[in-house]
Amino acid sequence: QLDKYLVNEMLSDALCLFPRDTRPLADILYHKTKGNPLFFSRLMVSLSRDVLLRFNLSRRRWEWDEEKIQSMKIPDDVADFLTNSIGRLPPDVQAALSTLSCFGASTHMTVIQVLEAGLDLRLKDSLEVSVTEGLLEKTDDTFQFSHDRVQEAAYNMLNSQDRRAEHTRYGFALCIHAMNGCNDSMLFTAVDQINRGDPTVILDHEHSSLVARLNLQAGKKAMGMSDYVSALSLFEHGISFLQECHWQQNYDLSL
Repeated sequence: QLDKYLVNEMLSDALCLFPRDTRPLADILYHKTKGNPLFFSRLMVSLSRDVLLRFNLSRRRWEWDEEKIQSMKIPDDVADFLTNSIGRLPPDVQAALSTLSCFGASTHMTVIQVLEAGLDLRLKDSLEVSVTEGLLEKTDDTFQFSHDRVQEAAYNMLNSQDRRAEHTRYGFALCIHAMNGCNDSMLFTAVDQINRGDPTVILDHEHSSLVARLNLQAGKKAMGMSDYVSALSLFEHGISFLQECHWQQNYDLSL
C-alpha cells in the first residue's frame, strides 16, 4: 500500500511539479484509492482519458480540475475492493451504511439528523468513518456513496423483509417534519420510504389515513411541478392505503 506522502511524491515526479503543488490532488487520489498501487494507476489513466488531468501547452505544465475529480465516480474494480471491505468494518458502521443505503445514492444531513433524534440512532460519527474508508463522499451537507456498487452492497446486508420494515420505520420517523409543509424534499422522502415499506404493518385506521393523506399532499406538489408521472404513482399509493370503510370514515380524503 502507498501512504499519502508517497502518492504525492509519485505525482510530483510524474507531473514535474513541486510536491506542494500536487498535494491537494494527491490527497483526493489517496482518499479514492486507499493507497492501492493498482487502483492509483487505473485512476490516473481515467483522469487522463476524461481530460480531467491535462497538459497546458501555453503554460507548459500539467493542470487538473480538483472539484470534478473529487466528485467523479471511482472505477468499478476499486468499487469491488471497497464493497468487500464493508464486512470488515465495526458493526455500528455497517449498520449506519445500511441505513443510508435505504435512501439511495445520497442523503442530506437533515434526514440523518431527524433519524438520529426520532429513532435514537447514532449515524453521523459512523458515517464519518465510512468517509475516511472511501465508501462515502461528503460534500457540504450531503453524504454520497462513492459508487453505486457500494450502495448496493450496503443495501443487500438487509434481507427483503427487513428492508421493507426499515423503509416503513424511517418513513414514519420523517413524517413529523414532513407534515409541517415547510420542506417539500422531506415530504417526498418520507412518503417514498413508506411506499417502499411493508404495508401489512400499517393496520390501524389512524396510520393508514395519515399515509394516504401524505401521498395526496405529495401528489399535489408533484403536479404543481408538472411531474405528472410521479403524481399518479403517489395518488395510487395513497388510494392503496385507504381502508374498506374509507367512504364513511374519510369522505373528504376519499374524494
